[in-house]
Amino acid sequence: MQFKDYYETLGVEQTAGDAEIKTAYRRLARKYHPDVSKEQGAEERFKAINEAYEVLRDRDKRAAYDQLRSRGYRPGEEFQPPPNFGQGGPGGFNFEEVFGGGAGAGGAGFSDFFESLFGQRRGAGARGTRGPQAGGDTRAKLSIPLELAYTGGQQRLDVGGRMLDVRIPAGIRPGQVIRLAGQGSGGGNLLLEIDFRAHPQFEVDGRNILHTLQVAPWEAALGATVQVPTLGGNVELRIPPDSDAGRKLRLRGRGLPGTPAGDQIVELEIRAPRATTDAQRALYRDMARAFESA
Repeated sequence: MQFKDYYETLGVEQTAGDAEIKTAYRRLARKYHPDVSKEQGAEERFKAINEAYEVLRDRDKRAAYDQLRSRGYRPGEEFQPPPNFGQGGPGGFNFEEVFGGGAGAGGAGFSDFFESLFGQRRGAGARGTRGPQAGGDTRAKLSIPLELAYTGGQQRLDVGGRMLDVRIPAGIRPGQVIRLAGQGSGGGNLLLEIDFRAHPQFEVDGRNILHTLQVAPWEAALGATVQVPTLGGNVELRIPPDSDAGRKLRLRGRGLPGTPAGDQIVELEIRAPRATTDAQRALYRDMARAFESA
């Protein structure tokens, strides 16, 4: 098993803040998404990007990983996790249990390296260690795909060799707790705090869904009707003429369910295609001359 440098995967320094890490993740996830990229090895690169972000976006996982990385491991070097890593105790680092299976954003499976650090119990659902809280209850996190929060449904997880089906209500939000009576340690309750997995296309703001949409300069200038992904499938969005980068358009009712339902906020990002032919470069020169006095 080889050591992975998650900072190198996202192309950021170890000192990078949360915003810089998120920006790097979104840029790379868009570039290598299997539904978009035609590059060889894009799917594997996409999985690696999701795995790196899953660690670096989480304060506890990142701190544990930084502790390990400080010992001088290098990318590609043969690696075995230190004894008790992730379980507390001498040489270890204690972090909360995270349920939800070995899949990150988009359903990409995590590597053996990730599982060796954060998945000491390799069931279909449980990762990490858990401990009983006051009153006999056991508290843990349940990491679910954003799509499941939108549709609702069943999530199956492995808790100490016991398979449990957890009902996820549509519109559930991060931080809300699902209580499974009698399923915790010693017959206590199991309290599952909801967390959303990172998503390559969407972010969450309350019940609203945020999405950045890349458009061509002529679409922003002249207006256009384009296809936009939502949690419920693609919909058409009209871009008004003379739209600037950063303009936000609202798709009402396309956020997480609730009373009222959230909206999807689409922020425009203008991207100029690369000129790869003489004719395309000539068009850019014509455009430059036409706008010289603007």
